[in-house]
Amino acid sequence: MDNDKKTSADSNRSLKRFLRNKFNLIGGIIILLFLLISIFAPVISPHPPNQVNLKMSLQPPSKTNFFGTDSLGRDVFSRIIHGCSASLIVGLGSVGFSLVVGSFLGVIAGYFKGSIGIVIMRFMDALWSFPSIILALGIAASIGPGIKNIIIAIGITFIPGFARVIYSQVLIVREEVYIKAIKSLGTKTSRLIFWHVLPNSITPVIVYSSLMAAQAVIAEAGLSFLGIGVIPPRAAWGNMLRDGYIYLGVAPWVSLFPGAAIFLLVLAFNFVGDGLRDVLDVRMTQ
Repeated sequence: MDNDKKTSADSNRSLKRFLRNKFNLIGGIIILLFLLISIFAPVISPHPPNQVNLKMSLQPPSKTNFFGTDSLGRDVFSRIIHGCSASLIVGLGSVGFSLVVGSFLGVIAGYFKGSIGIVIMRFMDALWSFPSIILALGIAASIGPGIKNIIIAIGITFIPGFARVIYSQVLIVREEVYIKAIKSLGTKTSRLIFWHVLPNSITPVIVYSSLMAAQAVIAEAGLSFLGIGVIPPRAAWGNMLRDGYIYLGVAPWVSLFPGAAIFLLVLAFNFVGDGLRDVLDVRMTQ
């Protein structure tokens, strides 16, 4: 009972620390807002996102079209709303993919060390040596466009980072006295790794995940801008930027508002990442 009360008290203090910083709170609210927008996009969208009306081509913002229209007369506001889901799916999906694979490889390399750890980490270093956007571009070009393929392409580029983060933590945790004590009791290696080593090594990875989600949103926008991301006519902020950049001189709103949406979402993930670091990092807590 005392341990439960202590855990509950620690959780409450952590939540208060997170909410005490207004930037953390703003970041969380923005992400929640974007999640709600993506879920209820068909309800709150004033126009169908792919409805073409050439007579309304490149119209400025108005009461009918809040953010104006693009070169095909499609409502920019509606397309931003529907494009929100693509950015969130790719951002969270690619981070989730790389988190699972990278953490598994990092834990195995850190716990067993020796030749297994050397082979895994040298392979991670080889992947790490490639610029992430170039590597994602090459993978996406080889497997084709589409949300699933973009998640894989971006996720692969993030795997080395997750593996390196958790590898360094496992090297420390595996030498702790309680781990050696549990091991001496004859606990199976798999149970020891996934029930004791991994949970005590995961904290930095949680912070890293929130920061990499912002990078994933940027990467998805970049790949879609280059034409190998989300397949048109499905709305995505990156392909909206590509469609509108040639009209910057006459219709800046076509690119301005999708760019602002990318900026807000990336900023929100960074705010939340900084907040999680403040809450979960022992040194920051002290």
